[in-house]
Amino acid sequence: MKRKYIPDLKRQMAQGEANYMRLLKLLPDLDHCDQREFQVEVDSLRVRVRLTVDERFTYTTSVVVSQQYENASAWLESPQLVVRMYHDARVAEVICTRQRRQLAGVYPYPNAHMRQPDEKAQLNVFLGEWLSHCLAHGQMLEEVFAE
Repeated sequence: MKRKYIPDLKRQMAQGEANYMRLLKLLPDLDHCDQREFQVEVDSLRVRVRLTVDERFTYTTSVVVSQQYENASAWLESPQLVVRMYHDARVAEVICTRQRRQLAGVYPYPNAHMRQPDEKAQLNVFLGEWLSHCLAHGQMLEEVFAE
């Protein structure tokens, strides 16, 4: 008999707190900045990571984290995550992906969309790895204006 998946809330909260701090390091001027881009090199392939503020409210901010490969095929969809930052709790979590469908905390398995039971937790770990890589190896891209 297969055991039922039980979320590890301590681990998920720690991941959310760490992701919140990583996002603040990458977007230190979160209240005023609407977008920031970073270039990261992965195995001699250049990747652009874009952080775009989608919504701002008093206690929450939604940020779209997307990735684009340089010279990528048109059929390859780049990952895109919508992350909600909760300022009062100082936690960030992935709330949905490109399709803008809210993610559940736990999915029964098997299911119609073949989601993993812990898919939301996996996406939050992926976000943490992505943001950590940007912090360690990313170069911020800024527009240069000629006078």
